[in-house]
Amino acid sequence: MGPVLAGVLQLLALVAALALAYVPAGSYMARVYTSKRHLRVEKWIYRGIGADPDAEMTWTAYLRGLLAFSVAGVLFLYLLMRLQGVLPGSLGFASVDPAQAFNTAVSFVTNTDWQSYYGEQTMGHVVQTAGLAVQNFLSAAVGMAVAVALMRGFALSHSRPRSSGGTPMRTGDLGNFWTDLVRGTVRILVPAAAVAAVVLVACGVIQNFSGIHEVGQFMGGSQQWNGGAVASQEAIKELGTNGGGYFNANSAHPFENPTPFTNLFEIFLILIVPFALTRTFGLMVGSVRQGYAILATMVTIWLGFVALMMWTEFAHHGPALHAAGGAMEGKEVRFGIGSSSIFAVSTTLTSTGAVDSFHSSFTGLGGGLTMLAMMLGEIAPGGTGSGLYGMLILAVIAVFVSGLMVGRTPEYLGKKIGAREMKLAACYILITPALVLVLTAVSLALPTPAHSMLNPGAHGFSEILYAFTSAANNNGSAFAGLNANTDWFNTMTGLAMLLGRFLPMIFVLALAGSLAGQRPVPVTAGTLRTDKPLFTGLLVGAVLIITGLTYFPALALGPLAEGLAS
Repeated sequence: MGPVLAGVLQLLALVAALALAYVPAGSYMARVYTSKRHLRVEKWIYRGIGADPDAEMTWTAYLRGLLAFSVAGVLFLYLLMRLQGVLPGSLGFASVDPAQAFNTAVSFVTNTDWQSYYGEQTMGHVVQTAGLAVQNFLSAAVGMAVAVALMRGFALSHSRPRSSGGTPMRTGDLGNFWTDLVRGTVRILVPAAAVAAVVLVACGVIQNFSGIHEVGQFMGGSQQWNGGAVASQEAIKELGTNGGGYFNANSAHPFENPTPFTNLFEIFLILIVPFALTRTFGLMVGSVRQGYAILATMVTIWLGFVALMMWTEFAHHGPALHAAGGAMEGKEVRFGIGSSSIFAVSTTLTSTGAVDSFHSSFTGLGGGLTMLAMMLGEIAPGGTGSGLYGMLILAVIAVFVSGLMVGRTPEYLGKKIGAREMKLAACYILITPALVLVLTAVSLALPTPAHSMLNPGAHGFSEILYAFTSAANNNGSAFAGLNANTDWFNTMTGLAMLLGRFLPMIFVLALAGSLAGQRPVPVTAGTLRTDKPLFTGLLVGAVLIITGLTYFPALALGPLAEGLAS
């Protein structure tokens, strides 16, 4: 079997698995977020944190809860790393440097999991499990909660009661942040991650709390390795689109990803929740076909990127690549080009950032595709929650553009899209490019940050552009060759992660509150059907033109220049 055919067959198997899981997963999540019943363990959690799970929240109250919870998470994780040297199970590792502790705490709370350190040489068992792994669950649940709040904004009318007591909700109420957070964690992420961890352990991923071992090497000499609760962290790392690896090699490490099957299974974990949330959306707004329209948009972009990535990496430029069957540099022979290409696209079109190959070693155009995937806003299918609300923001913009074309007031799902809604949507799509381009320009202009580049020319520019694109979009992957463990990059990428995560959430929740306060607009003959293929095509065009072209000049200076020159 040739490598191209093997890659295509793996893609077909993945698509089939996702299709089988789509309906049950999406329907289950819809039931979770619309249920009036609280589990006993959830009631204990609500008592412990002093939250009323049945209280309705306006978007500002929802936001205050989200920000307070996230700030507490950053402080807890920062202190845990600063105190690592005196904690049990530290494996002899010292406390983490303040700048790196700040960067890492922000990274995991914002669902970025950017790592400027060697995991197996820096973090002990307590920090890995009680700190990083816990935040993998919680940051993913926060993103899902924001997506659910926006769904309610589209679905709810202030004229009907929603609370469990039957009391009519106030205009703009979006549910309860603490309820959405706890349910997303307890009912969705924890059980799914537990099952996934068992599968990974059965397939060879390690799960232990062993110390450091001296391991002999085949060519002589030795190397130190430590164990860890890898399978459990690997499961939520992919399922929650987090991406932070237990080891520096991430999912290219055989302890994290030992076989072609585990590689395909981890890609499945990355994609299932973001794709299935489109069905949850359809059910919650009362029209499954609306969910299918969003799903079709995501699938079209994802398959298009996979096809382009395979083409760039299988292209035979020169005798060495021809002999290898494609661009094998930086790729694991266990997985090959096809599976590595699917992984690279899936991890950058979501906010995962896990890698089973090194994106810096991809062809110039292939590396550019990984950057462009993040620059689109990671919406196809995107992160857990963040991908759906990002795509819905672009759906609002697409509806507005179509309304301008025919001279009608734009509407989406029965809600008018006016000046306030468009300002919020515009702020959402502008904040991330501003962070990426400004911080990249400043880093190139100053002498000290520029010295972190190990590669000159277009590739060195791509390294810095990739770093800030990954940080601001909450992805977490990186181009090798950039020394990011400096005070400048730890601080600046930390700020990019904070602003790139929470400023868009503010605009999303404000938009949700504005929509929830509107009375539904009746459908007329002139209403744009947003559940048809025509709208899917319009939305794909809006994604590629509005977000993609924003970065074109920067891409032309880096990966495009490198790709055309090779």
